Amino acid sequence: MTKTELISSLATASGSDKKQSKMFLESLTSLVEKTIKKGGEVPMTGLGKFKVVKRKARMGRNPATGEPIKIPAKTVVKFTVAKNLKEMVKKAR
Repeated sequence: MTKTELISSLATASGSDKKQSKMFLESLTSLVEKTIKKGGEVPMTGLGKFKVVKRKARMGRNPATGEPIKIPAKTVVKFTVAKNLKEMVKKAR
């Protein structure tokens, strides 16, 4: 699904026009970005949760040469899928 298709689907489902749906989607994205930047969590009931996770430094391998390399610690954004959504996908198979 493309962004345009998502906006069209939101407009149809909510009974609003595409302009309002686009504004809603952009506002939601902005809100998630601001909250994540502060280190917070953003729960989306039925879908999952965005959160900030700190990864420890670790050893890895260069896939081209097989040479061991040190991967530094870093902070990343993680999305955890809701349990009911995972189960729904499993049943669909």
